[in-house]
Amino acid sequence: MQLLAELDLEDFIARFSTFFARQKDFAFEGDRESLSRFLQELESLQLKSPPPLNNLENALKHIQKFGTLHLEEIFEFVKVLRYFSYLKKAILPESKALFAWIDSLKIPPNLLELSEIFDEKAGLKEGIYPQLDSLKHALANIKTEINSAFARLKSSQKLAPYLVDSQIHLFNQNECLLLKAGFQHALSGNIIARSSAGFFYVLPQNVSELKAKQSALNDKVQMLTYEVCTQLSARLNKHFLFLRFINKEFDKFDHLQARLNFARAHDLEFVYKLESSGSLTLSEFCHPALKNPKPLSISFEKKITLITGVNAGGKTMLLKSLLSACLLAKYLLPCKINAHKSRLVAFKNIFAIISDPQNSKNDISTFAGRMLKFSKILEQNHFLLGIDEIELGTDSDEAASLYKSLLEFLSTKDCRVILTTHHKRLSAIMAHRSDVGLIAALYDEKNSRPQFAFLQGSIGKSYAFETALRYGIPSNIIAQAREFYGADKERLNDLIERSSALELELSAKIAEYDKKLAKLDSKLEALKIQEQARESALKEQERALQKTYQSALNELKSVMKENDNKIIHKALNSAHRTLQDSRQKMTKEAHKMQNLPQKSEPLKIGDFVKFGNTRGRICAIESKYLLLETEDGKRVKVQAKNIHKTPKPAQNIKLSLEHSAMQKGASPSLDLHGKRVEEAQEMMEEFLSNALIAGFDEVLITHGIGGGKLSVAVAEFLKQHPKVLSFSDAPPNMGGFGAKLVRL
Repeated sequence: MQLLAELDLEDFIARFSTFFARQKDFAFEGDRESLSRFLQELESLQLKSPPPLNNLENALKHIQKFGTLHLEEIFEFVKVLRYFSYLKKAILPESKALFAWIDSLKIPPNLLELSEIFDEKAGLKEGIYPQLDSLKHALANIKTEINSAFARLKSSQKLAPYLVDSQIHLFNQNECLLLKAGFQHALSGNIIARSSAGFFYVLPQNVSELKAKQSALNDKVQMLTYEVCTQLSARLNKHFLFLRFINKEFDKFDHLQARLNFARAHDLEFVYKLESSGSLTLSEFCHPALKNPKPLSISFEKKITLITGVNAGGKTMLLKSLLSACLLAKYLLPCKINAHKSRLVAFKNIFAIISDPQNSKNDISTFAGRMLKFSKILEQNHFLLGIDEIELGTDSDEAASLYKSLLEFLSTKDCRVILTTHHKRLSAIMAHRSDVGLIAALYDEKNSRPQFAFLQGSIGKSYAFETALRYGIPSNIIAQAREFYGADKERLNDLIERSSALELELSAKIAEYDKKLAKLDSKLEALKIQEQARESALKEQERALQKTYQSALNELKSVMKENDNKIIHKALNSAHRTLQDSRQKMTKEAHKMQNLPQKSEPLKIGDFVKFGNTRGRICAIESKYLLLETEDGKRVKVQAKNIHKTPKPAQNIKLSLEHSAMQKGASPSLDLHGKRVEEAQEMMEEFLSNALIAGFDEVLITHGIGGGKLSVAVAEFLKQHPKVLSFSDAPPNMGGFGAKLVRL
């Protein structure tokens, strides 16, 4: 494939091909999308690689024509059947696509029996063909007898004077001894040949007889083996269509497993998803031909992209990298790339005009060869075209006009064109088009060498003089060239350099602002999450409080049906305690929510805010000052910068129950004159409960002065009562020291 050579991918493909079970083209047959799903599921599995296999096309032709295969050829089919039997057991239903594919391969039982006939070394197992087994045992016995005969001869004292050495020599596929002249006095045998030293290669008579028996047995084994092969080949012939199908399926799985093993061995990634159109993006791509590559990250947004800039600055490798990435992704071949951040397009065809077609064999010039390639490409559609040094081979001004027309024609087709050039004129006349992108290879002025980096949206300077100086051209020649080049063109190059520098500075600032914007977006997202959490917590508190209130209310309603005042009083006290606990819990949660960062919103009248340790509600807004009404009813004016918004404080929940019988008997005062202490305590308990149910905030208890015992008992009772907020002696007009004013 010429494209592989032009993109420097031949060695890479050669390394990949070594992972196949049998040699084949790297391009697969079938739907890429389905193979991509299979490959993604295979990544999570650890399967045995397919066994090495010979090409079975000729064997299939023999089967189709009722031919007889050798045992080794039949065993190749057995290896395929055994491997797919293994896959059926190893691939579980969790791998949906793979399992569905492998499960659909129904191997005929008649073929599965072949696996039981062969051992792991392509031989027939013992016990299946008894006659063949007996012949093999007989051959083994004869082999043992031959070895024993040679051992006896070598240890014979009669023959020892004639032995040249103690080795058994193999001559013309016959085992023999090397003996000196006169051996016939000690051994009868046939002379096979004579050595250069005058010694004799002798086949002993008894060994010769054993060899004859061995040869006869081998003939019988071959005849029986041929009969077995005929039977097995006939069995294969009945399933010819399935064998042809399973042979292709083996190659299909071999393509997948080879790609996966290659990726694991070299730490490569797959680009599974290919877009139908749009921009091309490479992220951290490394061309396989480079030994110590600098990862390449770049985007190609436009339909036509012109790459300009310094000589030997990586323009051609950038072009090859893009074409290579698209080619490798098209055929699901792994490469060094950040697949998650890259975006590639599935092109029907990929063309490269990179190498020089001129040579004596082609009988064509450089420019003519390129035009010939162009003429063929113009007929195509939906392709990616890469052109290196587009001005090569003809007059630069004529080439600029010609290629402008060619590129404008290509812009009307469904294609993408990437080209490298040193034509400032071509770049200038194409730069105004909205579908043309510019990329410049950068040069390090300080260190006088290319940066191997690229700047988008700019035309690059070639730096021909600097490159020539770097590669050994004398400086005096460079100085003459600069003088001849002219001041006007040098100023143009200076403008190009300045433009590139400004573009770099702008790109750096944009990158910096993008980072800041990303941080702000992250903070905004965090605030949104906190706001949602705050709202959820408040709603949850509201639901919990409502549930508590409803539960206490239902309990009181059920108790109110009873006529026992003590039970009613106890239930009322329990309900108040429950509500008080809920109020305290809600207050704590409100303080926690208050400490969370608040979303920045403008303050308005009615909002609740906090300044210092004081909370209040906004009554009016005046430029830098706010008028607040605090929780205790005071109004203060504070600066807006000293306050922050706070959630609305929890409202006290009051129980208001109606009980007609008790409301009728409720009174705001109680007279205890002449009562004993125990009797007074019972009366106060009932009186306070009725007052609470009636909703009184303040009541009067008259006890008189007398000896002071009743006054002390009343004070002690009120101190211990849970619903009494405070109490004090009544004013003089309401009884003075002889009465208590109680606040509930």
